[in-house]
Amino acid sequence: MSEQKKPTPAAAFQRLAEIIARLRAPDGCPWDREQTHATLRTHLLEEACETMEAIDSGDQAHLCEELGDLLMQPVLHAQIASESGAFDIVDVIEGISDKLVRRHPHVFGELIVADSGEVLRHWDAIKRDEKAKQGKTPASVLHGVPNTLPALSQAMETSKKAAKAGFEWPDVAGVLAKLREEIDELEAELADESLPKDAARERIAEELGDLLFTAVNVARWRKVDPELALRDTVRRFRARFEHMEVAAQSRGAKLEELSPEEWDELWEDAKKL
Repeated sequence: MSEQKKPTPAAAFQRLAEIIARLRAPDGCPWDREQTHATLRTHLLEEACETMEAIDSGDQAHLCEELGDLLMQPVLHAQIASESGAFDIVDVIEGISDKLVRRHPHVFGELIVADSGEVLRHWDAIKRDEKAKQGKTPASVLHGVPNTLPALSQAMETSKKAAKAGFEWPDVAGVLAKLREEIDELEAELADESLPKDAARERIAEELGDLLFTAVNVARWRKVDPELALRDTVRRFRARFEHMEVAAQSRGAKLEELSPEEWDELWEDAKKL
């Protein structure tokens, strides 16, 4: 028996769109029919997070599956919109295709660029021009950073926009000096016992926020994604901690029963892995 021929991308996508339309039909799935753009917001976020986890795992089969779950979300949103005549999946696809061609004149036009930094500068300039032609010139250069982004990502995008406007340190040494200044201010708040507990907590939270925002700017200067950096650190910590739990159990002990010296020993052993 010959191997079944793999469908073309167009045919595969068409099948998905037709399945989603069938699920939303009057005699389709009750759950799918109840969904709106608003009710699907959390599902979109969950699928994006699960896709990130699949990327981190390195499991290609898992990533393939999660990308499918993620892909379903915009198709479902487009189907919902098409039912009211707002737009459909063709409008979505044509819109992003036109935008990609428009914002890559160095690929689809005759513009010559030296590096990726120049690509991004042209991208931003084209984007600003598009918004101006649509009468959507923002009141602030910081406009456009979604409040729904994780805090570190929101800080990164906000600092990028401020830097492009000229609000920037002359070099990374200036950012590091600011980081040390924020650490000193946090230490001062932690040592201050003159304030009531609630007021002290607010001041400490404010200084911690300043410290984290400055740390994000260090990441920006070195082109490191702070959100991914912290995710990687948490993953490493979990792996090491779980190794410590197993090691303690092999000694017939519980972690909470260990001495500080034993904690340090297990931690160093875990780091070596």
